[in-house]
Amino acid sequence: MKKSGLALLASLCLFGSVVRAQDAAAGEKTYKSKCASCHGQNAEGKPAMKAPAVKGKAADDIQKQITTSPKHSAVKNLTPAEVKDLAAYLATLK
Repeated sequence: MKKSGLALLASLCLFGSVVRAQDAAAGEKTYKSKCASCHGQNAEGKPAMKAPAVKGKAADDIQKQITTSPKHSAVKNLTPAEVKDLAAYLATLK
């Protein structure tokens, strides 16, 4: 019984990793189409546009900034799931 429980737990962890990878992949598409023009292709920021680097920021911080900042009109029409995907992608960048 213990072995099957451990196998189930390992499977769930693996499944969770795959789901997060899919979310980040969807977020990358959103980033490239809606954010890269201001924040750079690699989220490195564009000082001339006063657009900060956003790579490596915590997903929660990114979500809050996107949903509360008036500067982010390009992403105001995103669904909450799309915002989470975008934040998940940006959090993977270092």
